[in-house]
Amino acid sequence: MNIKIAPSILSSDFARLGQQVQEAIGGGADVIHVDIMDGHFVPNMTIGPLVVSAIRPIAARAGVPLDVHLMIEQPERLIAEFAEAGANALTVHVETCPHLHRTLQQIKELGVKAGVTLNPATPLVTLEEILIYVDQALIMSVNPGFGGQSYIPSSTRKIASLRRMLDERGLSQVDLQVDGGIEPQNAAKVVAAGANVLIVGSAIFNEKASVAENIVALRRAVD
Repeated sequence: MNIKIAPSILSSDFARLGQQVQEAIGGGADVIHVDIMDGHFVPNMTIGPLVVSAIRPIAARAGVPLDVHLMIEQPERLIAEFAEAGANALTVHVETCPHLHRTLQQIKELGVKAGVTLNPATPLVTLEEILIYVDQALIMSVNPGFGGQSYIPSSTRKIASLRRMLDERGLSQVDLQVDGGIEPQNAAKVVAAGANVLIVGSAIFNEKASVAENIVALRRAVD
């Protein structure tokens, strides 16, 4: 399985955002993950389409996709704006989309990969009818809203269950992403459960080592 490392800029130094995105790409990042929060669905506010647009040229020059996670209410209102800003993939929450199939169609009609995610307390059964329409499925292994949280241990079982669901439906091409509390000490366990995309924030962007060194440590842990 080809394991992808997706640094989450939520934990980066926003005063040096462009530089840190370049450092992540130079260090071997496969994807740049961008968390969008509205202060309603999650108890925090982050960035909007203008920041996505600003970092898009950096990622595009290196051929690295921007994966935008919409932790917002009524995401359908802003899908077109984020697609125009340069998102290569847009992920929405089952909890915020009463017409989830329609929302995923809206994303795909814009030529963007469509993803779906769910909070730790939301059961996988909510994904059963929608998996055939997605390019990626994300397991939140922390409660969304803030970086630096600890991995919820029960997430491992949830990851394994989702991998079985995908495989049983012949959907092994769907990326299984995991976001929250991933570090070298638990990355191998997450991959063994079935994840192939690791979204990592504070274990990459920190003062302990360089961004590149932290990405290398994660790769070493899963390889």
